[in-house]
Amino acid sequence: MTYAITQTCCSDAACVAVCPVNCIHPAPGEEDFGSTEMLYIDPRSCIDCGACADACPVDAVFPVDTLSGAQKEYGPINAAYFAGREPAPVDEGPNFHAWGAPAFARSLPSDFPPIRVAVVGTGPAGMYAAEDLLLHTGAEVTLIDRLPVAGGLLRYGVAPDHLSTKKAGDAFARFHTHPRVRMYLGLDVGEDITPEELAEHHDAVVYAVGASTGRRLGIPGEDLAGSLCATTFVSWYNAHPETPADTVAPATDRVVVVGNGNVALDAARILVSDPDALAGSDIADHALDALRSGGVREVVVLGRRGPQDAAYTRSELLALTHLPGVELVVDDHDPRIGAAVDAAGEDDKAAVLRGVTREQVDWSLAPGAGRRIVFRFHSEAVEMLGEDGVRAVRVTGGPDGPEIAAGMVLRAVGYRGVPVAGLPFDESTGTVPHEGGRVAGRPGTYVVGWIKRGPSGGIGANRVCAAETVGTLLADAVEGALPAPRHAPRAFRRLVRGRTRAVVDARGLAEIDRAELARGRLEGRPRVKFATVAELVAASKRGRLRLTR
Repeated sequence: MTYAITQTCCSDAACVAVCPVNCIHPAPGEEDFGSTEMLYIDPRSCIDCGACADACPVDAVFPVDTLSGAQKEYGPINAAYFAGREPAPVDEGPNFHAWGAPAFARSLPSDFPPIRVAVVGTGPAGMYAAEDLLLHTGAEVTLIDRLPVAGGLLRYGVAPDHLSTKKAGDAFARFHTHPRVRMYLGLDVGEDITPEELAEHHDAVVYAVGASTGRRLGIPGEDLAGSLCATTFVSWYNAHPETPADTVAPATDRVVVVGNGNVALDAARILVSDPDALAGSDIADHALDALRSGGVREVVVLGRRGPQDAAYTRSELLALTHLPGVELVVDDHDPRIGAAVDAAGEDDKAAVLRGVTREQVDWSLAPGAGRRIVFRFHSEAVEMLGEDGVRAVRVTGGPDGPEIAAGMVLRAVGYRGVPVAGLPFDESTGTVPHEGGRVAGRPGTYVVGWIKRGPSGGIGANRVCAAETVGTLLADAVEGALPAPRHAPRAFRRLVRGRTRAVVDARGLAEIDRAELARGRLEGRPRVKFATVAELVAASKRGRLRLTR
């Protein structure tokens, strides 16, 4: 019996670190690492020890003979990656060490005094950087987030029905209470304190603030009511405290999603899923209520390119083929579409569509009684039509470029970073200019994650990204290039307390977690999130109130 990696793979290589026979690839240091959709287990080398399954932070690794339903396809998918490849020798490669962590050269001399590092952002990028510092050095880490709860995109960007993916947060949570960590949630750098003040209290500051807005289409009608950025929709169904409950109103029978990435598929899947099935997730209460009463029956996914070039991963497309009660249809309006699907190799994502209905859709008709997702490739939105709100989208493709009637349009064409207070910013890329993570012209200031490299790569990609930034930071420390803090360690706590009383610490975060889990148990759900800043801050203080009574 061998093991296989499945849909929820985060590619952070924790499984590679524990494999005793080097059967998981691509591994850190190998040419393909970071560029494949997921990692794969070689069935020819796997010895069925199960170490990878124990180490996986997102529960993505299972014995092949236990896979069932949608997961059953991942046995052949893992094997197909190694077709025509020779098994890799055990314990080879510059960054592989059996039964050890993937090795990235970074450390401080044993007699080096502890450095104080602030990490702004508690999503995966920031937490990988914090983890690296805490495990490899004696650094003291200050964790800061402008929201009163930790997690970043892991909490507010992962679809609610991807509960296994969210388990990566458990691995990060162990560092929230680390003895060399101080946590300040609900602290906005640029509003509550200045970047200069933050720098004056630390040897180095690492910004892991992500890419918080969505790209625009730049077409007429884009600002009509009912036209929303997919990032807003994702925040809405994940109970982001800055996205009010009434932001989205899916009271329409058809929604158009512009984009062909995983976010587009997430949006389509959530919109047409059975609300009773979503009730078993941690979806926001207001989103679940709106989806129950909204009546969306059809989602049209528009892609500028063909099915062979779509940006979504094969695993996310496969998941749609197993969505109960939902029909998948490919609008066969262009001969290039069928040709690409028929010519696709077995391991190409376009091949997944071979078993999907292909028909030339008549867009003059209203959606039918069932629920379905329609893929329309080689098609681009050129105008949104309506007066008080969106009523249709005019698209390219076909002789006239049809109008697709829709009461809501989601723009899922990519995330974009926004300027960070006190830092340079490249408007063309939406990133902070840097060299190996070091911010140009700002000694002691670093970036990691999407604000560093742009909105590409999943959770695991941030591990390698953080390793580079931390390596640069430590090299600067050894060379004496870090500006010394002007204030004693406890001075930062006094500064923060003088600016705001709404800051949540590690104990308060634990109270929020405890309360949300308790709310979930009452409703038979994994978690029921608090959806406003006021609710989160109030929940963080409940434990202290109990202690004082």
